[in-house]
Amino acid sequence: MRLEDYLQPEFVIGNLASESKSEVLAELVAPIKKQWPDFDAKRAHQVLLDRENLGTTGIGDGVAIPHGKMESLERIVIVVGRSLAGVSFDALDFKPCRIFFLVLAPEHVAGLHLRILAHISRLLSDESFRRAFLTAETDEALRQVLAAA
Repeated sequence: MRLEDYLQPEFVIGNLASESKSEVLAELVAPIKKQWPDFDAKRAHQVLLDRENLGTTGIGDGVAIPHGKMESLERIVIVVGRSLAGVSFDALDFKPCRIFFLVLAPEHVAGLHLRILAHISRLLSDESFRRAFLTAETDEALRQVLAAA
């Protein structure tokens, strides 16, 4: 499994401007709406907020993997973002999150959705990957780090 199979170049945000959990989620959803104008960004934002209310997706080590399912999607969508300043995301280790992997999936692909989440979790458990991700100097360099994953 390769991330680049699910990740479009337009869905990599090298410098998130948001300062709160809700703002980060909206900023991560925005490129999907831009790419697909019929995409219901408000609904996606609510799905993500509802998931966060069940328990934080801030897993620690500066990482958050917000995710959810939407009936209207035809395929899995991944959006990656990096916050240079860090955002309070109610992470399990109480530290700000700087690395965000948003995963939205159609309702009918539960198995694949879980495999992708597991793949992302394994990838982000690698300290050298996290370091390369955080130190990439340009969006293109960041995309190259992701393409090699």
